[in-house]
Amino acid sequence: MIERRPFDSLGGADHGWLKAKHHFSFSSYHDQKRMGWGALRVWNDDTIAAQSGFPPHSHADMEIITYVREGAISHRDSLGNAGRTAAGDVQVMSAGSGITHSEFNLETDTTRIFQIWIIPDEQGRPPSWGERSFPVGDRSGRFVALASGFSEDADALPLRTDARVLGATLKAGETTEYTMAPGRYAYLVPARGSVELNGVKLDARDGAAIHGETVLRVTALDAAELVLVDTAP
Repeated sequence: MIERRPFDSLGGADHGWLKAKHHFSFSSYHDQKRMGWGALRVWNDDTIAAQSGFPPHSHADMEIITYVREGAISHRDSLGNAGRTAAGDVQVMSAGSGITHSEFNLETDTTRIFQIWIIPDEQGRPPSWGERSFPVGDRSGRFVALASGFSEDADALPLRTDARVLGATLKAGETTEYTMAPGRYAYLVPARGSVELNGVKLDARDGAAIHGETVLRVTALDAAELVLVDTAP
């Protein structure tokens, strides 16, 4: 089963400095049919104006993954961590027992991110934060784990949940595949470009909710950048 969720059908909000689209119910947007997908709870498509951002606020018991599509995001938190994550790279914050953080676009141009929240397997663990560079060339023509709760994904940022966040870039006409284990849920979004997923056409920033598929076969209709989450029920 693949359910296409067109970008224009997503919930959203315009705060001036922040233009947000929500693949799942979030903040003032509520859709009972879009409360999550397996352990995936939030997928926000955020456009953040230059010299603006999210002031300090707190989270607990959530795995929060930020995938930077354009520009860069600068992070600070109550653990003393600080970092700048640039386009194509990823940061993971395991909120655990509680953490306060800020995320600002300190650049001169607009920043665009995917913010992904996944429910952790355990609650109350000590919070943590990390970021890592993932050169686009390393995921050319194939899916690469960017963040993962599986020990075999040694080069990925660690997650405290039975899930993977993967990225791929495809040239026009190029095809790649990803094998799904039985019972798993997946959600795919092209950050740019249009693709065909098991016969279903997806345009840039559309979502695809996937369940009951054995193999995901993705063909790029033009140059594409993809983000995929594979998660437990």
